[in-house]
Amino acid sequence: MPIIKSQLKRLRLSEKQRERNRAVKSSLKTEIKKFEAASQSGDVDEAREVYRNAARSLDKAVSKGVIHKNKAANKKSRMSHILNEM
Repeated sequence: MPIIKSQLKRLRLSEKQRERNRAVKSSLKTEIKKFEAASQSGDVDEAREVYRNAARSLDKAVSKGVIHKNKAANKKSRMSHILNEM
């Protein structure tokens, strides 16, 4: 354990950030799974709605610094490709 006050504070902050990042990543995975389920069912309107929510969640994760912007762009591109093929 650190003894210096600033190190203790960094330890507390990094733990909060780790928990936040885990929560955001988990919700992202859920949104993407919802889109995959909607696209498998073949319902275009539902898939389009779920795609909007997933893309919005990806953009929020990028703005919070949880994932890289290129990763979000790749995920959105793949989902839009699937949506356009439907």
